Amino acid sequence: MSRPASTQVAPGVRRLGDHVVNFYLIEDPDGLVLVDAGTPAHLDQLRGLLATLGRSVADVRAVLLTHGHADHTGLARPLQEAGADLWIHERDAAILRDGPRSGTRHAKPERSMLPYLLRRPSALAVPLRLARDGAFTAPGVGGARVFDADLVLKDVPGAPQALVLPGHTPGSTAYVFPGRGLLFTGDALVTADGFTDRVGPTIVSRCFTHDSGGALAALDRLDELAVEGARELLLLPGHGEPFAGGVQDATRLARRFGVH
Repeated sequence: MSRPASTQVAPGVRRLGDHVVNFYLIEDPDGLVLVDAGTPAHLDQLRGLLATLGRSVADVRAVLLTHGHADHTGLARPLQEAGADLWIHERDAAILRDGPRSGTRHAKPERSMLPYLLRRPSALAVPLRLARDGAFTAPGVGGARVFDADLVLKDVPGAPQALVLPGHTPGSTAYVFPGRGLLFTGDALVTADGFTDRVGPTIVSRCFTHDSGGALAALDRLDELAVEGARELLLLPGHGEPFAGGVQDATRLARRFGVH
């Protein structure tokens, strides 16, 4: 099955992936940046987009990983081999290093997937799609650049701020590009959850979340973003559509929906 075409979601920002997961390509005068890295099956889609820009994977300078889960790290190895720096919080670096099957060991979910599948059997399509796309068999990747606290990544084009949001995984991180009004939340705050059929801002269901209490607390950190004009940031999640209604509106709606 062919991958959907990339979508421009902001000037110089394109969303890649499919109906299961998003990742993003950012064009900057100092080089290309990816936020997250999809699954192995997305490589041709990425190459195709880069070709339309007159670029190749060798032109990607940095890959900012929001967390270590398999649907966000699948292209980490080929991108690193092509010369990109990988960035990830140190508490999720072990998942990246040890491979996608280590995720339940390093960041065990709070609940089993079974109750969700009994209520909504069609949700099984999500892990089956990821398995078919090679997400769970991608190789582990070492040598990533790590951080242990909020940090401005001065070596990355655009100098984004890493904002640590533990909960979904111990090292979940958002990336803010304040000069461009962009907030990439990964799975710390999404706008679609296939296991609850939720469409709209939410934290991810407990069968994929390590600490739902921490995930709710992380919403407070988003509310406190020390960025001028934070309410106007475009929220670009790891799953679902962009949210342009403002960060505080997104967190309010996510709290209202609660933990599931």
